Amino acid sequence: MSEKLEGNILVTGTNRGIGLELVKQLAEKTGEVAHIYACCREPAGTSAEALRDLTNQYPGKITLIKLDTSDEDSISAAVQAVSKLIGAGGLNLLINNAAINQPASPAPLSATRKNDMMDVYETNVVGPFLIAKMFLPLLQRSAEREKNKGDEMSCSRSAIINISTIISSIEKCPETFPIAQMYSYRTSKAALNMLTRCLAEDFKIHNILVAAIHPGWVRTDMGGEQAPLTTQDSVLGMLSVMSSLSNKDCGMLVDWQGNTIPW
Repeated sequence: MSEKLEGNILVTGTNRGIGLELVKQLAEKTGEVAHIYACCREPAGTSAEALRDLTNQYPGKITLIKLDTSDEDSISAAVQAVSKLIGAGGLNLLINNAAINQPASPAPLSATRKNDMMDVYETNVVGPFLIAKMFLPLLQRSAEREKNKGDEMSCSRSAIINISTIISSIEKCPETFPIAQMYSYRTSKAALNMLTRCLAEDFKIHNILVAAIHPGWVRTDMGGEQAPLTTQDSVLGMLSVMSSLSNKDCGMLVDWQGNTIPW
């Protein structure tokens, strides 16, 4: 059964692509009780112009938060800023969307350096790890406020959604590898899947749902022009899936249409 996404929602990596579209559709589709905290590295910079335009289109609905997922001090400052704004309300939904890919696709072994592996891992894995750890008290606060739901988990109660990818699947690697080798990105997202699984087990006691979603092959700067999916269709599907997630989906990797992807 689907539940309307509501409450306090935080999204990382929102200045472009999927993250920007998530903020746009969340602002459009959620009611007055919802508030979106849109995080990016430079909210006042030129790269966030479209994001600032959204805040003007939806006055009082979106708050921009400075957050660099590769910088622990920046994450800590963002937690403090959001905590002050939320107050006793807690955080209902945290979407870890921010990610990088280097070198450029198809990123074969010959072009991938140690620094590429380390930089991508820091942003795509360590960032979501620290964000989940440091925002946990706010997620717990929200879960506790919904005591009447018993042990029922959902994205409207308290949840972490990690944006992953089908190319993180070890089982599916033989069919996806020829399309894009992407050593650093693949391995970082496989690690993110394990992080998702660990957090799901750890946070069950708090009734916090943790799951990973593959957005599809999307036409973005990272996905490229030949990608079949628009950001609009991808996000529309993902939000529909998020609204239907429950206890049985905790710790799972699903796609934008709700299909389970094997590890």
